[in-house]
Amino acid sequence: MSVTNPHLKFASQAVAKPYFVFALMLFVGQILFGLIMGLQYVVGDFLFPLIPFNVARMVHTNLLIVWILFGFMGAAYYLIPEEADRELHSPKLAMILFWVFAAAGVLTILGYLFVPYAGLAKMTGNELLPTMGREFLEQPTITKMGIVVVALGFLYNIGMTMLKGRKTTISLVMMTGLIGLAVMFLFSFVNPANLARDKFYWWWVVHLWVEGVWELIMGSMLAFVLIKITGVDREVIEKWLYVIIAMALITGILGTGHHYFWIGAPGVWLWLGSVFSAMEPLPFFAMVLFAFNMVNRRRRQHPNRAAATWALGTTVTAFLGAGVWGFLHTLAPVNYYTHGTQLTAAHGHLAFYGAYAMIVMTLISYAMPRLRGIGEAADERAQTIEIWGFWLMTISMLLITLLLTAAGVVQVWLQRLPADGAAMSFMNTMNQLAVFFWLRLVAGVFFAIGLCCYLSSFRQRGRVAVSEAAPA
Repeated sequence: MSVTNPHLKFASQAVAKPYFVFALMLFVGQILFGLIMGLQYVVGDFLFPLIPFNVARMVHTNLLIVWILFGFMGAAYYLIPEEADRELHSPKLAMILFWVFAAAGVLTILGYLFVPYAGLAKMTGNELLPTMGREFLEQPTITKMGIVVVALGFLYNIGMTMLKGRKTTISLVMMTGLIGLAVMFLFSFVNPANLARDKFYWWWVVHLWVEGVWELIMGSMLAFVLIKITGVDREVIEKWLYVIIAMALITGILGTGHHYFWIGAPGVWLWLGSVFSAMEPLPFFAMVLFAFNMVNRRRRQHPNRAAATWALGTTVTAFLGAGVWGFLHTLAPVNYYTHGTQLTAAHGHLAFYGAYAMIVMTLISYAMPRLRGIGEAADERAQTIEIWGFWLMTISMLLITLLLTAAGVVQVWLQRLPADGAAMSFMNTMNQLAVFFWLRLVAGVFFAIGLCCYLSSFRQRGRVAVSEAAPA
C-alpha cells in the first residue's frame, strides 16, 4: 500500500482517524447526558418523561464504555503497525468493523431513548438468552453478540499484523490486554438466577476490565507515546512497563475481592479483598514515576507539548482517582459504611477520567496531527487551546470528585452512622446534599467548556511546529 500521508509511517494507520473522531463524538454525547443527569439530581422532573433519570444514566455510562473502546481500537490501529513495522493486515476489515460497531452503538442508544426498556428486551429477543438489566451491561443480547463479532474481527486483524511483523513488549502487552478485554466480556452472557453468583460474573466483566486488562492497554499506550516524545531508549521504557503490568495484574485480579464483601461470598474475602485492593494504587503510582522519569531523561524536545502534558497528566490523575480515591473506601471496615454512597461516584468519575479518558486523549493528541497531515504537532495556538482544554477538564473533574466526596461523607454521617433508628431517610439525605449537587453541576459545565476547547484545537492549523532535535 502506497503512503499517501507523508507524516504516517504506514498508510494503513489512517484507519485510526475515524475511530478517534467517532470516539470524541460519543464523548460529547456522554458529557451532554452527564449534564442532564446533574440537573435531574436537583430538578427531579427535568425532561421527564421524555428522558427519565434511569435512561439518562444508562446512556451516560454506555457512551462512556463505547467511546473508550473506540479509542482503544483506534489506538491499536495506529500503534500496532508502527510496533510491528508493517502495514495493517486488512485496513478494509478495520473499516467494515468500524461501521458495524458504530451502527450497533447508535441503534442501541436510540433504543434506550425511544423504546421502553422492557419493550426493547422483548423486541431484541432477550428471553431466548437473557443478558439485559444489569448496570453497564444493559445492552440488548443482539448488541452484545455484535460486540463479540467486532472484537473477534478486530483481534484477528491486529493479531495477523503482529504475527507477520516485529514483536515488541508494547505490542504484546497491548494484545494481551485486548484479548483479556474480549474474554472477560463473554461473562456478560452468564446471567445465573442466584444473585451472589450473578454478581461474581458481573464483577469479572466490570472490575477485571477497569482494574485489570484495561490497565495493560493503558500502560502500553503510555509507553508508546513516551518513546515517541522523549526519545528514551526502548529497553528502559519496556523494563518499566514489565514492572507496571505485573503489579497491575497481581493486585487487579485478587483486588476483585473488594467487590465480594457484601454479596454473600465467604468471609475470607474481607481479608483478601482488603489487602490486595489496598495494593492497587501501586501500579498507578509506578506509572507516575515512570512518566516523569522518562520525561526528565528525554533525549529530544518534542514539538507536541500538548501530548506531553496529557501523558504526564493521565498518570497523576489516574493515581489520584483509581489509586487514592479507591483506597479511601476499599478496606472492608470502611466500605461497610461507604458502599454505594456518593464516595463511590467520586472514585468512579476521577478514575475513569484519569486512567482511560485521558490516555485515549493522550494518544489522540499525539497521533491526530500526523493523521491530519500536519506533521509532528499542530501550531502553537492550537496547542495552547488544547492545553487550556486539558486544565479546564482536569480541574473541573477534580472539583466534581471533591464535591461528591464531601456529599458522600455527609451521606454516611446522616444515613449510615446513626444507630437506634435515628438514621435519616434516603430522600431526606439527598435533600441535605443539594448544595453539593448544584456545585457539581457548575463544575460539569466548566468540564464541557474544556471539552469544547479540546475539540476546537483540532480546527487550528497554521504553521507547523518544528522539533528542536531529531529523534534518537
